[in-house]
Amino acid sequence: MTIDAHQHFWRIARGDYSWMDGSVAAISVDHLPEDLAQTAADCDVTKTVVVQAAPTIAETKFLLELAETSNLIGAVVGWIDLEGDVAGQLADIAHPALRGIRPMLQDIEQTDWILRPDVIKGLRQIAEAGLRLDALVTPRHLDVIDHLAQEIPNLPIVIDHCAKPVFNGTDPGDDWREGMSRLASHPQVYCKLSGLANEFGTGWSARTLRSVFDHVIVSFGAQRVMWGSDWPVLNLAGDYRGWYAAAQELARDLTEEERDYLFERTASAFYDITA
Repeated sequence: MTIDAHQHFWRIARGDYSWMDGSVAAISVDHLPEDLAQTAADCDVTKTVVVQAAPTIAETKFLLELAETSNLIGAVVGWIDLEGDVAGQLADIAHPALRGIRPMLQDIEQTDWILRPDVIKGLRQIAEAGLRLDALVTPRHLDVIDHLAQEIPNLPIVIDHCAKPVFNGTDPGDDWREGMSRLASHPQVYCKLSGLANEFGTGWSARTLRSVFDHVIVSFGAQRVMWGSDWPVLNLAGDYRGWYAAAQELARDLTEEERDYLFERTASAFYDITA
């Protein structure tokens, strides 16, 4: 059994995907559970974590509605305004499938926005509600998330897409390695093996991504790393089966137990997903 710890569904006519411009025209069509079902089955994926793709409560409610009718969805990561009435918003989107919140940090110009006192207050409420934080970050945020993990140690955090390393050839750089190692020193911080095909770009393969994979596995341990597809964004750089096969190749030297964690048990435990 495999859990896809990171993917998206969207219906374009809903109208709140402001990031969809000409550069992503290839994926600017509806992507719904029925569009993923057969491919997921081909890769032995039995559950997924569907993650917000628009900074609106309305989109979060849309994803939660999908979870009510799709057996494929094991958890939903939504969005709220962390500078607003957090308690009221959480009450508005309360749902058994809701497991976490994701602010779109990569799109916020102020790198340390998440450390603002009002945002920290909101994140403490997230932690108290038993929810998790998906950190959509780039390397510029690594120090910030390190501070956040120290500030709110009871907030489970998962780093999306290995923090989107910037590749120089196949090398993600010492700053990225050091920053990820610091994050791994916090036991409540996890990492998603996802999004790397898009970050590397043309010519990506298991070989070109090996240095990132090896570092996150050594730093976090397989017990805190989870595989995710980032579908359908993945389709801009590859395809679901190809990325799944590459991840299997990357993991070939892990023990059977470590592979179980990477492809199922870590996500199941972090997001409290039951079969």
